[in-house]
Amino acid sequence: MQRRKAHADDSTTLIVDKPDSDGYYGSLDSKDDIFVLEEINRQQENEKSSKEMTNSNVFSDGITRIDFVLVWEVDLKEKAKEKDLDEHTRQSAFETHEKWRLNFLKKLRKGGIRMEKHIVEKEKTEIHYILLNAPWNILCYYAEELSIRVPLQVVPHHASNWSEKILNKIGIPNIMYQDVPNPPLDFYTCQFRVSKLQRFLGSDNQETFFKSTQRHQILYEILARTPYGSLKRGEIGIDRLISEKVFNAAYPLHDGPYQLPSGEFEAKSLNLRQILYQYWGRWKCWKKYQPLDHIRQYFGEKIALYFAWLGFYTGWLLPAAVVGTLVFIFGIFLMLTDVPAEEVCESGDKYIMCPLCNICGYWNLSSICTTFKAGQLFDYGGTVFFSIFMSLWAVTFLEYWKRTNAILAHHWDCSEFEETEERPRPEFTAMAPMTMRNPVTGAEEPYFSERSRMNRTITGCMVIIIMVTVVLMFLIAIILYRTILGIIIYKSKNDFFVSWAGRIASITGSVLNLLVIMLLSKLYTSLAHVLTRWEMHRTQTKYENAFILKVFIFQFINFYSSPIYIAFFKGRFIGYPGHYYTLFGIRNEDCGAGGCLIELAQELLIIMGGKQVINNVQEFVVPKLKGWWQKQKMKTRKGGETSDVYLQPWEADYQLLVCEGLFDEYLEMVLQFGFITIFVAACPIAPLFALLNNWVEIRLDAQKFVCEYRRPVVERAQSIGIWFQILEVITYLAVISNAFLIAFTSDFLPRLYYRYNNNGSLHGYINFTLAYASQEHVMCRYREYRDLNGNHSPTFFNLLAIRLGFVIIFEHVVFFIGRMIDLLVPDIPEEVEIKVKREHYMAKEALAENQALGAALLDETDAQPEVKIRSEEKQKDDLADYGLQSIIPQDQKLPPSQS
Repeated sequence: MQRRKAHADDSTTLIVDKPDSDGYYGSLDSKDDIFVLEEINRQQENEKSSKEMTNSNVFSDGITRIDFVLVWEVDLKEKAKEKDLDEHTRQSAFETHEKWRLNFLKKLRKGGIRMEKHIVEKEKTEIHYILLNAPWNILCYYAEELSIRVPLQVVPHHASNWSEKILNKIGIPNIMYQDVPNPPLDFYTCQFRVSKLQRFLGSDNQETFFKSTQRHQILYEILARTPYGSLKRGEIGIDRLISEKVFNAAYPLHDGPYQLPSGEFEAKSLNLRQILYQYWGRWKCWKKYQPLDHIRQYFGEKIALYFAWLGFYTGWLLPAAVVGTLVFIFGIFLMLTDVPAEEVCESGDKYIMCPLCNICGYWNLSSICTTFKAGQLFDYGGTVFFSIFMSLWAVTFLEYWKRTNAILAHHWDCSEFEETEERPRPEFTAMAPMTMRNPVTGAEEPYFSERSRMNRTITGCMVIIIMVTVVLMFLIAIILYRTILGIIIYKSKNDFFVSWAGRIASITGSVLNLLVIMLLSKLYTSLAHVLTRWEMHRTQTKYENAFILKVFIFQFINFYSSPIYIAFFKGRFIGYPGHYYTLFGIRNEDCGAGGCLIELAQELLIIMGGKQVINNVQEFVVPKLKGWWQKQKMKTRKGGETSDVYLQPWEADYQLLVCEGLFDEYLEMVLQFGFITIFVAACPIAPLFALLNNWVEIRLDAQKFVCEYRRPVVERAQSIGIWFQILEVITYLAVISNAFLIAFTSDFLPRLYYRYNNNGSLHGYINFTLAYASQEHVMCRYREYRDLNGNHSPTFFNLLAIRLGFVIIFEHVVFFIGRMIDLLVPDIPEEVEIKVKREHYMAKEALAENQALGAALLDETDAQPEVKIRSEEKQKDDLADYGLQSIIPQDQKLPPSQS
């Protein structure tokens, strides 16, 4: 049976049955009489009494907890102008915003949310703060609705890791260990059920039963589901209201200040934010383990998993950086004794090289002595070993992260979050035109037809293709820029610039490419947000995965297109003297005098190093400047009072910056992972730079979250999401890329081939790699394996066969070893599997339901899912289930003892 929505605007209220709750504040009968507890005197507050209330985030009664804060600002000048206008001309954005805001707050009030209003007047603006609190019955209803997990039994847990175990066994003091106070307890947990309330730990205390982060989560869910206008136009939720500037902010409060108290104090007396700052956010903690359980308790699983992954990745970079540095140092010693390098430096006028461009002159090979020697730092047998090492390192790193992720997901009770516990997104719930029974849970949920979503996804893919085409156009423009700049420098006839023409063109091209990359990244990220919202993904995880995939495909092309071009295409299709190939009438770009590998190393160092420097400056300087500017705007109150006035907690948190999520943090690290694996054969010291950067990155991110950001709403997650699959793809690409890089870009195989045919000696190697050409009656040399007529010599085909064979052997060996590592290292440790089975058994015993009801549900879920078209009335009923309507249905009212 299918039913469709009505086409009329649906602005139905979400509140039908008003729940019985005690202690509600205020009335929403008029605009001027919204709250009972409103501060009338806004200019002269008693500073002493304010300070007494500060350390506890409560209403003015000193008891009711603040679960969330809504803020909007009113420009006093604009407000005065609006008052001067008549009723016919006041229908402006100001009036519309006021109407939406009032509707939104009315629905919250009708749903039973407690409120208190505070107004602070500044010199130019009037800031309105709405403090929100969810009473016990609403918390219980939504805890069951959102499948929030609550404790059944305390479990002994001794946190440790592999490095700590190894150091303890060999008796070496562990300088990374620190004793962090107030470690969170570990529990057996299960999904909350009102009917089983007495079976949960702490159910006798309503004030502390739900953690503050769970209360924040419930309040945010209510705010995200509450409509304020037409559902057809998607006028629902706090996020849309903030984007429309109806509200300026919506945030939960921090537990208190992060600064440590003056004088002597006990570590156990610190609040959780102070503990995180003292034992995690300070620079002196760079060598200490991260307090992941404390991070999870304060910020939630998603943020904790990011820092767990970042710390794990940084730890694994240490052996990669050590081996890469040793390979680089060994290359320095070989450079000093390299026979081909000596032949180049001592050749004098022996090798007259053909011009590198149409207007360039002949040049001596000995002029690139320094550049050729520098190339040997990155191009010798040690880089082959390091390429294999890094390929196996990447595979092993991902395998052991899967184990670590499984341990953390179980420890934090989110192993089955995405499969059974995750709810549909509020926007999806409001906009979906159909319903379908969930085959896993048996519940009827909003549904958006796959055909419609596929059409939208295809449209999004077309936009991605267009943007990728734009990136490739910029790449071609930079190639032409390097060529034209080289020609201009040669025409200047300045000896100094002419000698460095190729290097100047290459370096400036790399810098220009970095700037283009950063600009296009900002533009495309904003576009990807719009496209992903339009595609209507059911859950937040699917939404984020789709967004991440879109942006990463673009960023992969954006960041890696230039290195890929230099590594595999530059200098490959240039022809030979007298028969050069052209692009737009300009001769195809050739590798510089020192070869393409040294240019690739230079490109990597500029893009990777430059991006890290720019990002670190942005993460350190920009938040400081934004925070300073935000505080300056709120510093002066009306009447000339300055920063000496004590700030309430909600005012202090409003001065902080908005947490913009983890996407940029993950993207930066994943792109870095690509640089140190895909192109590691060209730059063995890349892991060292990555390690140094990440030591700084962890501290910068910790300080931002603890000190500079408003507290983000807790989000659950069971893994790092699609980022793991992206890392796996990068690992496979790295194996193939390094195989081709060593085979076709490096001189490793030609040197090996020459040694084999020359009794192990490299004497005469330079002459072996240079072909002869006659130009303008001058016999010159160029790097190729051709005869005088320009035809490929037998050596070329022998080397081609060797190179292709090396690629096949290299990737088969590495993939085989990687597969063996995958088989030998189980994804989930055995002890975790046992704990999971034990917890399932305890949950089954604690929450055993009626057998007949279970059998009926089983029959329902085994049936083929039926798709139904949602009518207008059905959509209202569904919104009641997913929103504030009927907060506590009549058949689910709490018993008097529990309400």
